[in-house]
Amino acid sequence: MTEQFSEAWSLMTEKLSSWFKAVVLNLPNILIAIVVFTLAIIISRYISKLVSKLLEKTKLQASMRSLLSKIASIVVVMVGLFLVLGILNLSKALNTILAGAGVVGLAVGLALQGALANTYSGIVLSYVKHLKFGDWIESNGYEGEVVDLDLRSVTLKQPDNNLVYLPNKLVVENPIKNYSTTAQSRVILECGVGYESNLENVRDLVKKTILENFESVENKEDIIFLYQEFGDSSINFECRFWINSTSALEVARAKTDAMIAIKSAFDKNDINIPFPIRTLDFPQPLNIVTEKVSQEEEK
Repeated sequence: MTEQFSEAWSLMTEKLSSWFKAVVLNLPNILIAIVVFTLAIIISRYISKLVSKLLEKTKLQASMRSLLSKIASIVVVMVGLFLVLGILNLSKALNTILAGAGVVGLAVGLALQGALANTYSGIVLSYVKHLKFGDWIESNGYEGEVVDLDLRSVTLKQPDNNLVYLPNKLVVENPIKNYSTTAQSRVILECGVGYESNLENVRDLVKKTILENFESVENKEDIIFLYQEFGDSSINFECRFWINSTSALEVARAKTDAMIAIKSAFDKNDINIPFPIRTLDFPQPLNIVTEKVSQEEEK
């Protein structure tokens, strides 16, 4: 037992001695490798800041600028790592790492298909000129202001101040309605008047009311007034005009103001906005029989 222990101890000592000699022999290379890797990290930070400043002059989204600056930083660090492995004569280890990285990358790619799809879609959206911060859009059944756009989702702020996070993949694959691509928005108002109304007077009154209450409407020709149909209880019409706003919330407010103004004008001019009514037609007169109940029976 003592001999085996002594033999094992001697083998371990020889192994440690050989490692120590290897470290001493490669000490200059190790020091150089540390210096090179430290310089690579420092340079990567400066490169990241430089790329970020250069991209600020472009129209790229903030998320895309951040991504590109990080990629530039990672590239510099990877170059420094390859130099370190070459200095330490670990080229075989480098080949093994690259081969393993390929297999691992394939497995990770299959496992993260959804996340990678959102990331790629986020990069695509960063290049879309018609979608930027502050735009009022409608997509996938949600409507609101674009307040953030990253590599995972598009964040919308709805009129009720709630935030909706739409995955980038859904935004890319589905239609986007952008209310902010033009300087104006159209307000569409539908209403109806009674059959006894003078239709020409109604048309002129509605146009006059819109013209007096909205500064963006300069003349009556800018207002489109169309009668639509003879409804069940009213003659329905549609009124369209433009306002100087690209926000859907402002359009809703303008529609509310127009409804209040038109209702007030109709009331002053005795124009009726009828509500649905139903007339019952009986084939013959009804005999309504009433019974008198004596006070004693009630008691």
